[in-house]
Amino acid sequence: MNILHISTARTWRGGEQQIAYLINELRQLPNLNQQVICTRGSAMHHYCKKQGIDHIAQTKAFTFNPFFAHKIKQVCKQNHIDIIHAHDPHAHQFAVIAADVFANPTPIVVSRRVDFAIRNSRYTLHKYNHRQVKKIICVSKAIEEIVAQSIDDKTKLCTVYSGIDVSRFNQVATNSLKKQYNIPANALLIGNVAALAPHKDYFTFIDTAQLILDAGINAYFFAIGEGELHQQLHTYSQQKGIADRVIFTGFRNDVPAILPQLNVFLITSTTEGLGTSILDAFVCRVPVVATAAGGIPELIQHQQTGLLANVKNAKALANAVVSLLNDAHLQQQLIDNAAIFVQQFTKAATAKHTLNIYQQVLNNN
Repeated sequence: MNILHISTARTWRGGEQQIAYLINELRQLPNLNQQVICTRGSAMHHYCKKQGIDHIAQTKAFTFNPFFAHKIKQVCKQNHIDIIHAHDPHAHQFAVIAADVFANPTPIVVSRRVDFAIRNSRYTLHKYNHRQVKKIICVSKAIEEIVAQSIDDKTKLCTVYSGIDVSRFNQVATNSLKKQYNIPANALLIGNVAALAPHKDYFTFIDTAQLILDAGINAYFFAIGEGELHQQLHTYSQQKGIADRVIFTGFRNDVPAILPQLNVFLITSTTEGLGTSILDAFVCRVPVVATAAGGIPELIQHQQTGLLANVKNAKALANAVVSLLNDAHLQQQLIDNAAIFVQQFTKAATAKHTLNIYQQVLNNN
């Protein structure tokens, strides 16, 4: 089996990590060859070079770049590609252009990771209902239900949950957050690991932090990640009068070591495909309070594996955190249940399910 992965993102976020996990798991199998077409100079380009993954770096330039699409056709023909796996919207678009403009006959599998509706435009609907698109892999049931509204042939849809690398967390913390940020030993740590991007809604995170502090909880709040909203969020925490309690760490490459230091993992997203950072918290035995956004309720079973609140409801989120911190029995119950639940979300399981999709496509093509 010959697979061509297409990734056009320039940065490295959760989707790119999932591609890396998939490729590395499938590399262990005999009689399966993989190639990657990625954007020149992107994080995926650098990753493929470092890991020795067979790849082609192509200039993306613009959304409807015919040269990118033509390269897909060339690679498919020269390397006898059996399946194209398009991992993001632009990758999907280029694969469809390769089929429409350059008559590329290779079947396409598309990954859908975001939980908002498909745009109701002629071209977008054409792209998702294209004859060459044989399967659309959604990372949660919530996404599958949303995508289904725009798909004529519902049999194309399937759900394959994202997985995590449990071995990442077999690390001993060498950096103490309290020591590094001069935090008193008796203070609690509440944090989130996510890009400082609009859909992660760190503004509600800060609102929630203020309410928790107002409730008399001695806590410090960590925003672990980087992004375009950094300055706005810092200013907002100043306006709220809690800038000394909200710490923006920027990008950290030691998350597996510092995540277990949190007392509560607080995720306040307005949209979320699945939320693999929640799975990371489960492995680290950190109790989770989250918004019921996108696929999150498929991970957080309220009062079983975590606590849920409505999107943008800072009061409900704060109440959940305070009640959790004041109930040691509930904390232990959530931690234990989550530790069992997370065992089904491994990168090996994700690769196995994805391989099954590939085989279905080949058998039906």
